[in-house]
Amino acid sequence: MVSTDSGTASRRRLPLPRPAPRPAGQPLHPPPRRPSGGAVVGCGVYVDGHRVPDVDPRDALRVARERDGFVWLGLHEPTETEFAPIAEEYGLHPLAVEDAVYAHQRPKVDQYDDGLFMVLKTAKYIEHEQLTATSEVVDTGEVMVFLGPHHVITVRHGQHGGLAELRARLDDQADLLCHGPSAVLYAVADQVVDAFVEVAASVEEDVDELEASVFSPQRTDDVPRLYQLKRELMQLRRAVTPLDLPLHALAERQVEGVPDAMRSYFRDVQDHTLRVRDQVAALDELLSSILQASLARTSLSDNEDMRKISAWAGIVAVPTAIAGIYGMNFRHMPELEWPFGYPLVLLVMAVSCGLLWRAFKRTGWL
Repeated sequence: MVSTDSGTASRRRLPLPRPAPRPAGQPLHPPPRRPSGGAVVGCGVYVDGHRVPDVDPRDALRVARERDGFVWLGLHEPTETEFAPIAEEYGLHPLAVEDAVYAHQRPKVDQYDDGLFMVLKTAKYIEHEQLTATSEVVDTGEVMVFLGPHHVITVRHGQHGGLAELRARLDDQADLLCHGPSAVLYAVADQVVDAFVEVAASVEEDVDELEASVFSPQRTDDVPRLYQLKRELMQLRRAVTPLDLPLHALAERQVEGVPDAMRSYFRDVQDHTLRVRDQVAALDELLSSILQASLARTSLSDNEDMRKISAWAGIVAVPTAIAGIYGMNFRHMPELEWPFGYPLVLLVMAVSCGLLWRAFKRTGWL
């Protein structure tokens, strides 16, 4: 089993062509159509970087061994029954097979005999008109990759992160595929990390919107939305942060099945991963700061409300006290028989309230 340590990454331009910007509302990676009656969504044999046409999936491994090539077999959420014959034919380790079938694994890379097994978390940003306290922002899935001398098997879980588009692009990249199955592993990891970049950028827009709302002049209750976005961001963080160690192992160590020529490619993916990891960590810290500011602003608003209530209670207390005194119905009270007594009392009440209102206004209580 390959152990993983942290390390710095060098930067290199990616050889893969980037897809054109997707229209608004279109899924990031549309899932391929799954053939009825099986988990296999793609199969191809590659020799010297070129795909061999018209190869029956049942003969793919034999053809790859005879012609010194490799098979790329794609599966989507296979059951244990569906995966059992494939695992037996390709000689996959039972522990790795169990992880691939039941999913919910942490990003990692393990080596079994002459085979390599890697787990990657995928992520997708869920579009929404307005962020609410129950909005689902980040959806995660998994891609498992089995690597062998003559095969690479990708097992995908989730309704996003499809590899059909990637397979089509790689068919035109013979100079990359000639490096063998590890080239497919690199391309899959590169696509996963590119998706992280897009998701992080979209989440950053939500954070900016919440920040503007918290510090706007209007009084808004943003605490539930902040908690929800922070929870959704945690899913992205769990997908990105652990990926650094497996990529470091592939980029810096001698791993069987990964030629030296591919290390620089994995260093590039690791560099992108580190940048996304730092961006996600910064967004998480910013959300924490915004949350504290929102709570402080809510507390300040409550204090202002209490001061206003207290000020008005003090103003109302003056006429209430005067009215209470004259309502005791004693026979001998000041100015009780005077014709102008009643208007005078009303005037005293009004002047007293006016002076109190002016005093509270100057002190900022009203």
